[in-house]
Amino acid sequence: MAHVVVIGASTGGLPFAYDIKKTLGEGHDETVISNNPNFNFIPSNPWLAVGWRYEDDISFELAPRLKRKDINLIVGEATQIKPDYNQVMAGDQVVDYDYLVLATGPKLAFDEVDGLGPEGHSVSICTTAHAEIARQEWEDFCENGGGPIVVGAVQGASCFGPAYEFACIMDTDLKKRGIRDKCPMMFVTAEPYIGHMGLGGVGDSKGLLESEFRQRHIKWITNAKVASITADTVTVEEVDGEGEILKTHEVTTKYTMMLPAFKGVDAVAKLADVDAGYVNPRGFVMINDYQQSPVKDNIFSVGVNIAIPPVEPTPVMCGTPKTGYMIESMVTAVVHNIEDMVAGRSPSNIPTWNAVCIADMGDTGAAFVAMPQIPPRNVTWAKKGKMMHLAKIAFEKFFIRNMKIGNPEPAYQKYIFKMLGIDRLKKK
Repeated sequence: MAHVVVIGASTGGLPFAYDIKKTLGEGHDETVISNNPNFNFIPSNPWLAVGWRYEDDISFELAPRLKRKDINLIVGEATQIKPDYNQVMAGDQVVDYDYLVLATGPKLAFDEVDGLGPEGHSVSICTTAHAEIARQEWEDFCENGGGPIVVGAVQGASCFGPAYEFACIMDTDLKKRGIRDKCPMMFVTAEPYIGHMGLGGVGDSKGLLESEFRQRHIKWITNAKVASITADTVTVEEVDGEGEILKTHEVTTKYTMMLPAFKGVDAVAKLADVDAGYVNPRGFVMINDYQQSPVKDNIFSVGVNIAIPPVEPTPVMCGTPKTGYMIESMVTAVVHNIEDMVAGRSPSNIPTWNAVCIADMGDTGAAFVAMPQIPPRNVTWAKKGKMMHLAKIAFEKFFIRNMKIGNPEPAYQKYIFKMLGIDRLKKK
């Protein structure tokens, strides 16, 4: 009998928990360690931040759902991982495991920019709790007549899509409130051009998003390093192709949302003290082709906490995003690789890391397909239209519903992606 422990219960950890339970079947134990008693659907945070959703719309309690599936839940912080003893410390509790899956998500590195984050002078949509704070500040901002807005992603960020979504969603919401004319908007990003997204672009994402910003009167600064953020100013250093400062901008603001860079969470980052091969200098988990630690073969990792190098050199550091479908392919691979190992076989499943992304823009939307996500690619395209906005809403309802009932992969979803030629796994 195997005991599988997963740390994290978000868009990677919870589907994994359901899928491994279904795949291994009776006779095996599973424990989820989560620092949050609730599941939150993170992609809906931009809607929450402008009041288009409430927290209850995109969240639900984990305990009753996992209990129904006979999965153990420990609500608390995983404080230490002891790979030499196959143990995790969750507070004072010692949790033994046969297989460990790290699905922790990232640590938000607000401290790397002066004034960044909810404890400083900007809001965040990285967590549902942060998005709720952003919503409260948004209501105050709008009730007081608006003003200049700065939105974007700082140096070292790797998750650019939500910044684009939030800029367009704010634009749409301000138009509905009749105060868009009072709210000049500046998009500030570490990317070398609009639409790079940490991926070297996807199809004509540059032209598509630049056109969208022009139509919405959103100005931008690229190749940007954010030096500091105050209550009314964002100081931005614009650099040239060699990384030398071209110009320093003092951008006036009354509402600021800048996405931070990510790091590995503390418990994972401390694995460097055990063996240098576990994590990179930022605390992200090193993996092989099978999502497996190169140091201990019974440790796997999925989601934002894995180490992926930038897709290309850029004047300002841009990380590589780990998108939803890419994470799903990681989850599926790890489930079947643990299944292989439990049966006495070597892991044989490699995730494809294909990307299928739907971005909402408030009153329209865009879809991006990159197969694989990291170039060079076999397929790459980007399309915009009202249908993409509706598809994002449908996907939100579909995903939350299936997480509530414990269904990791409905048969029709698998059929649709197969029909489109988008596979999750490949064999080596």
